[in-house]
Amino acid sequence: MRGRRARWRGFVTAGVALAAVTASAADARADGPDFVRDIRPLLDTHCVSCHSGELPKGGLRLDIKARAFAGGDGYGPAIVPGQADESPIVRFARGDEPDMRMPPADSGIEPLPSAGLATLAAWVNAGADWPDGVDAATEVDRMDHWAFVPVVRREPPEVRRADWPRGAIDRFILARLEAEGLAPAPAADRRSWLRRVSFDLVGLPPDPERVAAFEADESPDAYERVVEELLASPRYGERYGQHWLDVVRYADTHGYEVNTERPNAWPYRDWCIAAFNADLPYDRFVREQIAGGPPGTEASTGFLVTAAVLLPGQIGQDDASKRAARQDALADIVVNTSDAILGLTVGCARCHDHKFDPITSRDYYALQAFFAGVEYGERMLETPEAVALRAEHAAARARLEAIDRELPRLQPVARAGHVRPPLQADLNVDRFVPVRAKRLRFTILDTNTLEPCIDELEVLDEQGRNVALASAGAKASASGSIVTARVHDLAHVNDGRYGNSSSWMADTRRDGWVTIEFPDEATIDRVVWGRDRTKKFTDRLAVAYRIEVAVAGDDAAWTLVADSTDRMAFGTKPGAGQGVTGLAPDEARVRDDLEAEKKRLEQRVQAASRDMRVFAGSFTNPHPVHLLHRGDPEQPREELAPRSPAAFARFLQPATLPGDAPERSRREALADWLVARANPLPARVMVNRIWQWHFGTGLVDTPNDFGRNGSRPSHPELLDWLADEFVAAGWSIKHLHRLIVLSNTYRQAGLATSTGLAADADGRLLWRFPPRRLEAETIRDAILAVSGRLDLAMGGRGFDLFKSRGGLSGYPPIEHFDAAGRRRMVYAHRIRMEKDDVFGAFDCPDAGQSMARRRQSTTPIQALNLFNSPFTLDEAAAFAARVEADVAAGERGLQGGADIAADRVSAWVDRAYTLAFARLPDPAERSLVEPIVRAHGLPMLCRVLFNANEFLHLP
Repeated sequence: MRGRRARWRGFVTAGVALAAVTASAADARADGPDFVRDIRPLLDTHCVSCHSGELPKGGLRLDIKARAFAGGDGYGPAIVPGQADESPIVRFARGDEPDMRMPPADSGIEPLPSAGLATLAAWVNAGADWPDGVDAATEVDRMDHWAFVPVVRREPPEVRRADWPRGAIDRFILARLEAEGLAPAPAADRRSWLRRVSFDLVGLPPDPERVAAFEADESPDAYERVVEELLASPRYGERYGQHWLDVVRYADTHGYEVNTERPNAWPYRDWCIAAFNADLPYDRFVREQIAGGPPGTEASTGFLVTAAVLLPGQIGQDDASKRAARQDALADIVVNTSDAILGLTVGCARCHDHKFDPITSRDYYALQAFFAGVEYGERMLETPEAVALRAEHAAARARLEAIDRELPRLQPVARAGHVRPPLQADLNVDRFVPVRAKRLRFTILDTNTLEPCIDELEVLDEQGRNVALASAGAKASASGSIVTARVHDLAHVNDGRYGNSSSWMADTRRDGWVTIEFPDEATIDRVVWGRDRTKKFTDRLAVAYRIEVAVAGDDAAWTLVADSTDRMAFGTKPGAGQGVTGLAPDEARVRDDLEAEKKRLEQRVQAASRDMRVFAGSFTNPHPVHLLHRGDPEQPREELAPRSPAAFARFLQPATLPGDAPERSRREALADWLVARANPLPARVMVNRIWQWHFGTGLVDTPNDFGRNGSRPSHPELLDWLADEFVAAGWSIKHLHRLIVLSNTYRQAGLATSTGLAADADGRLLWRFPPRRLEAETIRDAILAVSGRLDLAMGGRGFDLFKSRGGLSGYPPIEHFDAAGRRRMVYAHRIRMEKDDVFGAFDCPDAGQSMARRRQSTTPIQALNLFNSPFTLDEAAAFAARVEADVAAGERGLQGGADIAADRVSAWVDRAYTLAFARLPDPAERSLVEPIVRAHGLPMLCRVLFNANEFLHLP
């Protein structure tokens, strides 16, 4: 009840204020209440203080006619002309619903007297005449906002210090600095700039040899050649793919409480990396993520389904729970699209019109209709690699079927004093001396757990034909069966299908039986059976059983032909001298070879099955989308067709489709609207992200909110110049990188001055290069690069940071990594809402929400992790070994007879500093660290260098 009162509060405040009214209905003229004379004074005196301005209580505004009649956030129009009894402003003040009476008893406001209520009700019943042009206030045009107007390219301003700018960026920055009485910092030295731009563009430090070559390069295009080299590196896509994955909250698990693995999400990660490396034009980058691209790019639509989602088994089976879960899933698609591409918080309009931006709830659900056919799920990849895998998969499956037909012939005969293979949950063969039979009975004497299941009972004749198939006329009967819809049924025991979902389950754990009667008497010699041929289940396995046959006739005696007594126990792995017996040596060798081949093929099939699919959305016929009252799926209003936000039609051709539009055409229409040349938002938003990724803070420091509640740009003319240049250059992201990193603005040193700090402590005006710490992934990658153990293998399934890849079993961290675990951290298997044990302390996103800009905290745990973790100890040892090997190699390179330094510590220190910082230690540093190496060893120095600010921060 309290919740309902809260929801109605906005509408009732008008009535609350009227409680102080002392005017009576008798004061009104005989022709009825007049708005200006009788009603507006009441509203102005008692209502407008709460129900006016940009943020009126409850969304109800009573100082502007249109807004008053539209109502607030909850229950439709507040004023219904001619129907006072249907008008919330009257009903709530009158107390028609006692639990909703306003003002609340604890508000301190007197209720509206009966005379005031009568005046208000009479005005409404008379038609609620509110003349035009009498409003004392005017509504702010929410489209009158810098981000919603077309991009305008202005000429870079003139500056007094004309020798400093290298291009337009520098002129915009310098003009603002000069206006603020500031001057740019001196240029960074070459070593610092090269380390900065290397970390910035590829996320790795430059080799010391590359630094030395650059410092010695006096050619006029030395800087340009460095930038081109970095942009051409495959490492570039890994660096900027990581940035984008932050924005779209990518993870390899489904999230929520169960948080199960999402095993085939990684192709989307790899697609992003490849797209950045190829400099895929940004308009195509957006279009392919929304609408899909040509064959082979199926992973691109992984963008639509990166968010957390409840799986079918985690949703209540009632329809209301399913509708709520579907709305949450669609909401995340809308939010991901609007946050990442438009830089707008459209999700705020799910329950009510947006409080700040020109986006209504109707707009929100019309946008949702573009995605009404998108489901969270997998589909087949059509990349050349996946097509090749499918061919390999088919060939392997065909060979496995041939092996499965051959292996039953190579089993020892039961009950002949032989030792037969141990029972398996997936496949077992009981071979016996050929016998003539019309019926076969399989009796389960015991199981490993619970009532037994058999997914298929096959009876083979001497030619290898299955005479037990129902399709061949065989009939099954049983002592008793447990039947569950579409899973367990007696009919499944001989229907030719494998797996738990097509199996027979007895109704008792012990002594249950199933009988197969063949259409004709046959000579049989084998029974092939299993609990689950698909290898998903190992419970309910018959571990003690007998197999009997009988000739025709109901009273014919049963003859035992096989049982479990000569089987090795379930789970047994034969050791020396305990192998299977009963086969000739040649047969045993053939069988062993076939079983080894089968194991290899099964591994290949499993791997191929994984790598042929991608979690990138599945697409179905769109379902109807309705405007939901207060965002409640149980309160649908009118059906809505796909449509772009109405207010933006002022400058942008709207995207509108009929309600029966096909699924893909919806996403294509939305993609076209998003990247239309007239849409000012996508270019501004992406340019701002790129600026932020270079300088730490964007020109707009709310990168996911370009709306009225976001920040204004620090340099609006520069933002528009870059946005226009971006589009004019074919939406090339690498073109923007070149403009930025080759500017003198970017080349500045990070030196602080008292003048600069006093005027602009945050460095938004860029009077110096803003220093900042490296991100968690870059720190880990840099440590591995310096230790010499970074594995640069690209793509594929992520390596594990935890011993579990998802689920409820907890996430024990992996402390020591093999080569696969020393790949770049962008290739780690990312568990949603679970941060890496060591580097999670460095503000890694948890993929719960979009991380448009990483915050940078400073905590003791960061230093403790980076100094004492097993990862650091391992890499410090590897770093030390690399230093020692390099120094030893240098010594071997000396001519024979030359003096070799008696004390290698100094050489070790030099090499360690060179690898870590691309420089030699200064005398003060040397005097500090050499005693450490002598006392505690070289690995200790390596740990110290990993923790140095110079290692952890952009220069």
